[in-house]
Amino acid sequence: MRMGYAAVLGEALVDLLDGECGGAPVYRQAVGGGPLNVAVGVARLGGQVQFLGSLGDDVLADRIRALLAGAGVGLAGTVTVTAPTTLAVATYAGPEPDFRFYGDPPSYGLLTADDLDVALVEGADVLYCGSIVLLQPATLAASRRAWSLAGGLRVLDPNVRPRLLDGPEALGRLREVVAEFAAGAHLVKLSRADAELLYPGEPVEGVAAYLRELGAATVVLTLGADGAVVAPADADPVRVPAPTVRAVDATGAGDSVMAALVADLLRDGEPGDPAGWHERVAYALRVAAVVCESPGGAVAMPTRAHVHSRFPS
Repeated sequence: MRMGYAAVLGEALVDLLDGECGGAPVYRQAVGGGPLNVAVGVARLGGQVQFLGSLGDDVLADRIRALLAGAGVGLAGTVTVTAPTTLAVATYAGPEPDFRFYGDPPSYGLLTADDLDVALVEGADVLYCGSIVLLQPATLAASRRAWSLAGGLRVLDPNVRPRLLDGPEALGRLREVVAEFAAGAHLVKLSRADAELLYPGEPVEGVAAYLRELGAATVVLTLGADGAVVAPADADPVRVPAPTVRAVDATGAGDSVMAALVADLLRDGEPGDPAGWHERVAYALRVAAVVCESPGGAVAMPTRAHVHSRFPS
């Protein structure tokens, strides 16, 4: 069994989730951010993990720190910035939540390349980069530096948020950034919604093959209730089915897939053959199924024992 840790570079913020109480609309507060969910998920699945990012200077940031610390996530790579914690207001009108972000400057976008804890990055067995920090100049520069310094496996999740893209030029720039990082990635994970926005009109298998052509060793593309497409190195894309569950809240489901894949990379390294990747993705989809059966994103991330209890086979 391998030992080591993952370094997760990205955003931590507070989600306000649209809901109802007593017939009146309410917003439920939850610590969130895709990379934060990944970090918590890795820790819950038994992996060691360090979070790298910028946090605000208010009470909400204190709650983020408390949740991360309580989950066993290391905070040595975080910096405190003079800014209120960014709020992500989520409403639901379809299968994917619609996020609108409030806070200028965004508290999550102020980690600079000079702030980066080089030793943490160089010592990590797995480095995660991606999500909306790729849209901010400072954190994009920090991500690029981390990517170049990484001594372990590099994983990428674009986690696209359309509301933060102010037109075709912004989408084009993001597409270029994704191509840049994918070229050096051992693993790229993206959702069907990400693929449809970045590469409109392309079938999911074609998107996976394209990212492989750019240089990504393995690509996993999640399809919600339809499972996932996995395209391992030197193998054709294959669809892996998801278990059937009664979903309560899909918040963080895609992040839990990445968390499971990262946790298994930490524990066992890269699979030696395509069948090994198929098994990894099947397990990650079981993790996501457990997350969907409970409300809450980060707080719904399960342990391995919980996953095994829910899916004994």
